[in-house]
Amino acid sequence: MSLPSFWVDWLVELIQARPLLLLAALPLPLFGVAAIWRIFPHTPLVLIAGVPAMLSFGMIGSDEVFWIVLAVDLAVLAAALFDLSTLARQSTVSVGRHTGRIASIGVKHDVSLEVSNLSGRLITVWLRDDAPSESDPQPQQFALRLAGQTRQRVKYTIKPHVRGLLKLNCVYLRVRSALGLWQHFSGIPLESEIDVYPDLKQLAEYEVLARTNRLSLIGVRRTRKVGQDNEFERLRDYSLDDNYKYIDWRATARRNKITVKDFQANQSQRLICLLDCGRMMINTDGELCLLDHALNAVLMLSYVALSRGDSVGLLSFSDTVHSYVPPRSGMMQMNRLLHASFNRFPQLVESRYDEAFLYLARHCRRRSLVILISNVIDEVNAAQVVDYLATLSGRHLPLGVLLRDHQLFDAADDAWGSPAKTFRAAAAAEIIAWRHQVFTDLQHRGVLSLDVFPEQLAAPLVNRYLEIKARHLL
Repeated sequence: MSLPSFWVDWLVELIQARPLLLLAALPLPLFGVAAIWRIFPHTPLVLIAGVPAMLSFGMIGSDEVFWIVLAVDLAVLAAALFDLSTLARQSTVSVGRHTGRIASIGVKHDVSLEVSNLSGRLITVWLRDDAPSESDPQPQQFALRLAGQTRQRVKYTIKPHVRGLLKLNCVYLRVRSALGLWQHFSGIPLESEIDVYPDLKQLAEYEVLARTNRLSLIGVRRTRKVGQDNEFERLRDYSLDDNYKYIDWRATARRNKITVKDFQANQSQRLICLLDCGRMMINTDGELCLLDHALNAVLMLSYVALSRGDSVGLLSFSDTVHSYVPPRSGMMQMNRLLHASFNRFPQLVESRYDEAFLYLARHCRRRSLVILISNVIDEVNAAQVVDYLATLSGRHLPLGVLLRDHQLFDAADDAWGSPAKTFRAAAAAEIIAWRHQVFTDLQHRGVLSLDVFPEQLAAPLVNRYLEIKARHLL
C-alpha cells in the first residue's frame, strides 16, 4: 500500500467513524480569516456550506458517498476562494466627513459622508458613522453601490440630547464580495469634534418679544425706572401703560400709528455670574440637571445685559476654579461665555466657595453685580454661602440664587394618607422653614436673594437684574 492511499483510507475510516468531525472542521479556516482580516462569511456561503455538511451524514451507510461529499466540498471551496479574491480591500475605499463645528442641544445637526471607490469595479458598501445612539442619528446606516472610480455623498442628521464635546472617531464599513459569499468589516479612523451648545432658542424668542413689546409672555415684566434715562434706544408702537409724554408725534403722523420713544440706561454696569458645578447641582429636574437650568438662565441674563450695553463675566467652580471669563461688553462676549460653559458638567465633589470668592477678589476689583447660583441642603454649605456673599456687601452688590427641589416641596404638600407620608411631610416642611431662615439671614446681611424652581429661573433672574438697573443700585 502506497503512502497516499494509506492516508486516504485512514481519512475515510475516520470520517465513517466520526461523521460530525468533517462538519466541525469546515469552519476552522473561516475563524482564522475572520480573526486576522475581519472577513466573515455571508448568509449565502453558510447556506451553500450546509449542502456537503448534510451529505456527509450519508457516509454512515455507504463509502461511495465520501467521493460525492469530497467533490461538493471542493466545489464550494473553489467558489468561496474565487469570491474571496473579488472582495474589495480597505485601501480601495476612502471616506470623508463634513460637518459644522457647532450644534445646539435638541436641534437637528447635519452631517455628510463622502465615499469614494478607488478600484475599477463595482462594489457594494454598507456605511455607518460613529455617532452615539444618544444623539439619535437618522438614518443610522446607508447601503451604496459604487461603480469604479466614482464617489457618492450621503447625509444624515443627529439630535444631541447632552451638551458638551461630541467626538466622532471613525466610520464603519461593510463591503460585500461579487457573489455575496463574503463580507469585510472595517473601521476607517476619521476624527471630528462637534461642540454641542445649550439651546439658544430662548434668546431668539426674547429678541422677537422685545421688539414687539410682549416680554410679559415669558415672565419678564416692565420695571418702573427711578429718575429718567434720556439715551434714545428705538421707536416702537404705543401700549396702554406708556406715558403720553414719550409719544413721537412726527413718527406717529408719518406711520399713521401712535409711536413712542424707548430710552435705555446710560450707565454701563458689570455683572459676574458664579456658577456652582459641585455636587449640589447634580440633581435632575426632568431631562436637565440643576446646572443645565442654571446655565440656560445665565445665558438668557447675559444676552439681555449685553444687549443693554452692560459687561458680563462668568466664573465656574467646584472644588477648584474651572474657568473665568472677564467681564466685557458687546455681543461677541456671548461666544466667549458659550465656549467657556458648554462643556461644563456637575461633579461629585464638595464646592470650594472660599477659592471661588478669593479668585474673584483678585481678578475683579471694580464694583459689580455678583450673582451666585447654587443649592443648599445642609447647614455647612448654607453658612458658607451666607458668609462669603455677606463679605461682598459694600464692595460689590451680591445676589444669591438658590434653587428649589421639587421633591422637597411636593413631599411637604402630600401629608395625608399614611403615618409615613405625614412624617415625611413634616421633615420636608422643617427643611423648607430652614431654607426660609437662610434667606432671611442673607437679607439681614445686605445680600439680595432669589428662591425659585430650576425651570422658572430665567424670568425672575432677568426681572431682578432689570430692577437693580432701574433703581441704580450699582
